[in-house]
Amino acid sequence: MKKIKKIVVYINGSEGRLGSSFSKAIVENGGNVILGDISNKKLSNNFNAKNSLFIKGDHTKIKVIDNTLKLGLKKFGKIDAAINCCYPKTKKWGQPFEKLDEKHLKENIFSQLGSPIIFSQRVIKFFRKQGFGNLIYVSSIQGISPPKFDHYKKTNMTSPIEYSAVKSGIISITKYLAKYCGKKNIRVNCITPGGILDNQPKIFKQKYKKSCLNKGLLDSADLNGTILYLLSEESKYVNGQNIIIDDGWSL
Repeated sequence: MKKIKKIVVYINGSEGRLGSSFSKAIVENGGNVILGDISNKKLSNNFNAKNSLFIKGDHTKIKVIDNTLKLGLKKFGKIDAAINCCYPKTKKWGQPFEKLDEKHLKENIFSQLGSPIIFSQRVIKFFRKQGFGNLIYVSSIQGISPPKFDHYKKTNMTSPIEYSAVKSGIISITKYLAKYCGKKNIRVNCITPGGILDNQPKIFKQKYKKSCLNKGLLDSADLNGTILYLLSEESKYVNGQNIIIDDGWSL
């Protein structure tokens, strides 16, 4: 994808399954990455000092985001795009609906929905000053459709109600900000992946695949093509959209 050569992308949540996959794809196609994560799994070791900058910290915090933008600008001279794929959660994340408690519900809703709003606030402020920008969010099929609860029977897995609320909210935020940034040379889009392979039980994978058209659960790399497209000039008039990548799960 020659169209993304020399672009600079700030990836919030760069050490996660999706963030690490996106980062590698961008660098492999000639781009540069600003890696931001609270974890330190040494993803930055896969890149060199010319095409990457790793900043460890809590990238849900304003000071960390602003400092990352400042350091990224200093190193690369610009930041073309930002991808928010950060997935913070409390220790009680994933509790059954009947066992939800007010404290952790508040924390999870804010960390997964409030924090992306704060991230977009800081990034869009930077983009406006710069004169251009491209912001990409990651939602989920649970944001466009209720869970298929039968898939979770005979497993220890669950699909929390707050996850559905957050992911549908991300899609709404995308559309809101695309309109809000109209005439400012700033694009805002979202991708909505299906389930990603992550050591799920065999029975879950079998049931999930029956709801799909071909593969079933996806690999992180299956999303890279869409991300590269949204980062490229080929998508310059794609704005405010939610692109679903789910092998037909939502049909």
